[in-house]
Amino acid sequence: MNLTALSRHSARWQESPGQFGDVVVSSRVRLARNLAGMSFLSRCSNGQVREIADLLRRVLTGGVLAEGAFYVDIADADPLDRQLLVERHLISRQHAEGDGPRGVAVTPDETLAVMVNEEDHLRMQVLAGDLKLQACYEQICRLDELLEEHLTFAFSSRFGYLTACPTNVGTALRVSVMLHLPALKMTGEIEKVLRSARDMHLAVRGLYGEGTEAIGDMFQVSNQTTLGKSEEQIVEDFRGQIVPGIIDYERSARAALLDNRRGALEDRVCRAEAVMKSARLMSSEEAMYLISQLRLGLNLEMVGDITVETLNELSLLTQPAHLQRFCGRNMSPIERGEARAKLIREKLGKT
Repeated sequence: MNLTALSRHSARWQESPGQFGDVVVSSRVRLARNLAGMSFLSRCSNGQVREIADLLRRVLTGGVLAEGAFYVDIADADPLDRQLLVERHLISRQHAEGDGPRGVAVTPDETLAVMVNEEDHLRMQVLAGDLKLQACYEQICRLDELLEEHLTFAFSSRFGYLTACPTNVGTALRVSVMLHLPALKMTGEIEKVLRSARDMHLAVRGLYGEGTEAIGDMFQVSNQTTLGKSEEQIVEDFRGQIVPGIIDYERSARAALLDNRRGALEDRVCRAEAVMKSARLMSSEEAMYLISQLRLGLNLEMVGDITVETLNELSLLTQPAHLQRFCGRNMSPIERGEARAKLIREKLGKT
C-alpha cells in the first residue's frame, strides 16, 4: 500500500455524519491481546519480539481481515509515514516512536486497524463516525473470534485477559469517543464536565490520545475500568448514559450562546471563515482552531457554502505529515504554513 494515497483524502468512516455528528466525531472500540506462552514485550528478547511480529503478520495477512487490507512494517517505515498513520488514528504515538519489530494491519476503509507489538502483542481497534459504539463492538468481537481460530491468547479464569498494563486486565476493552466541544469551552463549562468525567473514572485526552492536547476543541473520552464489568456493560454505559450526557451539555451550551451571545458567536465564525479563505500562512494549530469554529458555525446553520465533509478532509490534510505527503516533499515549518494556507483556500473555493 502506498501511504501517499492516504494523504489525499479523508477516511471513509468520516464521510457520513449521522444523528449525533454535530458533537460526536468518532467512536472507537479497542481490544488488547497477548499470546499465551509468550512473555510480555517488556520481558521479551529481541529474537522473541521478532518471532511474535512475524507470526502475527502472517496471520493478519492470511485472510482474516477484509480483502485489500494492507500491512505496514512500522520499524522500516519512513518517519513521515509513521506520523501520517498517527494523524489518521491508525497507530498510537507510542507505536510510531517505539523500537523493534512492529507493524499495523489496516482495512481499505480504515475502519479496522490492528497494531502488532505496541504495548501488548496485539491491539485491535474499530473506528466509526458518529455514535456507533455497538456496531464497533460487534465488529471487533467478530475479528477477535476469527483471530482465536489461529491464535491462543493469554487468559486467566480469575482475572480475564492478561495485559502488559494492569489497568487493561479483565476485558482488555477500551471504549472511546472523540467529541467536539467548542461551546463548553467558550462558556467556561468544559472543566466542570471534564471533572465529572474523571470522577466517573473516565480518561479524558486530546486529539491523538494519551499525552496530547485537545487541539481544535476535540476531546477523547474513554473508560479506565476494564475489570469487574462485562464488555457489554462497558459499551452500554458509554452508549446509553455517558456520551448522551456530554452531548446534552454541549448542545445546551450552544443554545445558551445563541440566546445570549449570538452576535459574538457569528462574528467568531465569520472571522474564521474569512481568515481561512484569505490567509497566506497558517500553522496546523491555527488551522484546527479555525476548522473548529467553522464546524460549530456549520452545525448552527451560520455557514452555507461549506460542508462537514470538507472540514473533515481539511482536518486531516492540513496536518504536517499529510501535507508533506500531499505536496510530495519534506518542508520547513514556513513552507508547510504556506502550503497549508494555499490548500485551505483551494478547498474552500478561493484562490
